[in-house]
Amino acid sequence: MSEILTIGEPIVTFASKEPDVSLRDALEFHKILGGAELNVAIGAQRLGHSVDYISQVGEEPLGDYVIKTIKEHHVGTRYITRDADYWTAFQLKDRVTQGNPTTQNYRRGSAAAHLTPAVVDQIDLADVRAAHMSGIFPAISATAEAAFRTLLKRLEAANILTTFDPNLRPTLWPSRDKMVTTLNELAGHAEIVLPGVEEGKILMGSTDPEKIADFYLRGARTKVVIVKVGPAGAYVKQQSGESYTVTGFKVAQVADTVGAGDGFAMGVLTALLEHKSLRSAVMRGNAVGALQVQTYGDNDGYPTPAGLQAFYQQEGVVED
Repeated sequence: MSEILTIGEPIVTFASKEPDVSLRDALEFHKILGGAELNVAIGAQRLGHSVDYISQVGEEPLGDYVIKTIKEHHVGTRYITRDADYWTAFQLKDRVTQGNPTTQNYRRGSAAAHLTPAVVDQIDLADVRAAHMSGIFPAISATAEAAFRTLLKRLEAANILTTFDPNLRPTLWPSRDKMVTTLNELAGHAEIVLPGVEEGKILMGSTDPEKIADFYLRGARTKVVIVKVGPAGAYVKQQSGESYTVTGFKVAQVADTVGAGDGFAMGVLTALLEHKSLRSAVMRGNAVGALQVQTYGDNDGYPTPAGLQAFYQQEGVVED
């Protein structure tokens, strides 16, 4: 049994090895495994927490690779089903020396998009202490959305701590209106909501962190909203009205921003499970995000406990 649960679609990424060369012209790639929720799972396990990952892959070489790689990260695979009728999602990603990389996704109609609520109904929640949910999985198909809602309902009924990151992927949704309406409604079922300021602009019309927080604090179950404000850190507001900003860490050079938001969510969640204060949890989220943006992989910068403490010592800060 694992203490953390998450659901998502694993993405096999063929990442370019040639800096600042377009996907059209790049010839050399290497294969890595990504996926926002999987990043959270890998990072949490690296910090010493047990995690089960819910998904579905095809019965083909990419599906074999996904399960093999997840096992190598010591993340639980017992809730990964396989379907011979559909393929495992993959993407191409270029390599950039500045800013965000370009990706080309091949995931419509994938095996994960056919994961049914019946599969989710069989999951044992007895020892689960927390769950991380993302707005990506319900975007990939109506079937996936139904499975997502089934899990969310079960987590809520069991009173399991749930974090929700909107993680906007507009190209996966049938329309912008559907994306906005669905994500805002789903957020209300999580105790902790983790939007970014740019996501706030799209989802509720403002980049003001306090307005974003107030909007999501209207959710029936939501107790805390943590708004990511980039290098500046994160703004926190609680249902009680208490609010504050936790300053981010300075980074000399950003290699790749992919995985930073997932690392932030993972940092917050793991710290809370370790009974750290909310302020310390947000500080850990900032720290993991800062470490991740200095690497090119989706989760290569996520630290071990020793690595995290070394970073804190370097920065002159202490968790409480």
